[in-house]
Amino acid sequence: MDDLSRQAILARSDEKAFENLVRENKNFIKKVAYNTVHRFVTESDDEWSVALLAFHEAVRHYDVGKGEFAAFSGMVIKRRLMDYMTSENRHGAEMTVEPGILAGDRDDLEDLTALQSETLKGARRQAERLGGDYASPESSPVKDEIDAMQQVLSGYGFSFFDLAESSPKAEKTKKMCGQIIGFLSGDPVLMRKMRSTGTLPVKEILEKIKVPRKITERHRKYIIASAEILGGDYPLLGQYLEGLFKP
Repeated sequence: MDDLSRQAILARSDEKAFENLVRENKNFIKKVAYNTVHRFVTESDDEWSVALLAFHEAVRHYDVGKGEFAAFSGMVIKRRLMDYMTSENRHGAEMTVEPGILAGDRDDLEDLTALQSETLKGARRQAERLGGDYASPESSPVKDEIDAMQQVLSGYGFSFFDLAESSPKAEKTKKMCGQIIGFLSGDPVLMRKMRSTGTLPVKEILEKIKVPRKITERHRKYIIASAEILGGDYPLLGQYLEGLFKP
């Protein structure tokens, strides 16, 4: 095992070791980002935030059976950047979150795609703490909730960055997903079954909620993530889902 791989394993359970690992490998992260997006990436770019989160993800999931850490983390960074660019191309202009959004002042929240934008902001705050190009380091409660949710979603085999693709767009579909999410998050037995199996309990849902099976299958990731947010201790992320349950 090479030295970098040993450091990555140590950093998995040691925050200081992780911070040192990032500092020592900033050039590597930027090089992978440059090769993926085909332009120089600065620490004020969203692509840097995505790459930094991906590096953190790689540390959390690395083991020696996955080869050397450099190759593994490079692959994760590349995939997450490609996911991000695909999402940006699909949704048009860059998404932003208005300052008042956490207070719940807006009714037209854009599902969980807005959460992805907030993830980038949270990562920037982390970059500040790690010595990035930002003036005043601060802790982000939203980022803490997102980090915790990332861990939960990994148990279902997908990532926070996968949610844009499975988020409903049509109003009718949003309402049907809202019905499913409300029912699922309010049923402790079904939530336990979903968590233990790592799959959405489609059969039980369809027995109680009259929606097309294709809705549950097409928006499976969105439904799982939303139910986990509403059924868990995620007060800030939960505010983004309030619109689903408005008449």
